[in-house]
Amino acid sequence: MAPAGTSATSPAPEPTPSSNPAEAITPELNPAVRINAALRKGDKNGALKIADEFLVDHPRDAQVRFLRAVVLGDLNRQEDAAAALESLTQDFPELPEPYNNLAVIRANQGKFAAAEHYLQLAIAARPNYVTAQENLGDLYVSMAAASYEKAVRLAPGNGTLKTKLNLTRELSGKLRTAR
Repeated sequence: MAPAGTSATSPAPEPTPSSNPAEAITPELNPAVRINAALRKGDKNGALKIADEFLVDHPRDAQVRFLRAVVLGDLNRQEDAAAALESLTQDFPELPEPYNNLAVIRANQGKFAAAEHYLQLAIAARPNYVTAQENLGDLYVSMAAASYEKAVRLAPGNGTLKTKLNLTRELSGKLRTAR
């Protein structure tokens, strides 16, 4: 079960001058601009190609690496996206966005403990990071629903558990539509 309403992606991380050689490039040549333009056109493979080509000469560019991970996720290459995000967290542990996106991937896989861990790391990196705080709340609702589902299987006649399960499912549905 995926967390209700969990944001699939964060905005691209704010690059530091040393991590973003793309800043010195004119807008029409800026790879982040070109990647986003390709995505707006629905050309995910083209966006990935732009990122890959740029990263050959600029492997430490945090923004393009993050966008590449987002594109991989959009291409349903979740483990490749997770690996790219893991690499970003190792090179740039101060950026909360990769942790947040890793959390979303793991939550969608039902790996709630890992998702919670990554969200806590995102919040530690930036305590006022609203997206991670919101996703943590959504994750907790999903974790509660999963626990109630297990409890109902163990005690199918328990009406209180069924009521709680229904309430968490209702809340999950409302959280999804609140986006």
